[in-house]
Amino acid sequence: MAKLVSKTYGDALFELAKEENRIDDLFEQVQMLKSVLSENPDFSRLMNHPKIDKEDKEAVMDTVLKGRVSDELAGLLRIVVTNNRYADIFSILDYFIAQVKEYKRIGTAYVETPLPLSDAQKAAVEKKLLDTTEYRTMDVHYTEDPSLIGGMIIRIGDRVVDSSIRSKLDLLTKQLQKIQLAKYEI
Repeated sequence: MAKLVSKTYGDALFELAKEENRIDDLFEQVQMLKSVLSENPDFSRLMNHPKIDKEDKEAVMDTVLKGRVSDELAGLLRIVVTNNRYADIFSILDYFIAQVKEYKRIGTAYVETPLPLSDAQKAAVEKKLLDTTEYRTMDVHYTEDPSLIGGMIIRIGDRVVDSSIRSKLDLLTKQLQKIQLAKYEI
């Protein structure tokens, strides 16, 4: 259900941004808003509190956002509050950000390696990702996981490329167990 909510509201904002030719402007505002909301969890608790009337929440929203975000974004947030969907605000904003990135052909990749990569290695990974995908630019997030032993795991959307030594050892272990089981079944 939350996915449908984020899609509905996120698509509405994205379509508006395209129609008004304000994709970059609204993209920056949404990223800023998401950052501010993340830094202020008390505001979210207030907006999600069941004993506070919608009208009061709308008034707070108008007061806080007036002059800080565009009328379009403020209007979307007002509708979200009016329809009791504020609990889904982060998924709505994330959906919009993903739509804009897809529209602008900006890919997001998550790369796990056992050790930190040098700048040259990072550049090579990014170049390879751009060469093998349809994206113009790539937003790459690097993390280290020593349990990988070697190799790397790359995630782009729902696609995963796992060339880690750990997964190859796991696969080899499973194959050896099958061989041993087959030997004793005869």
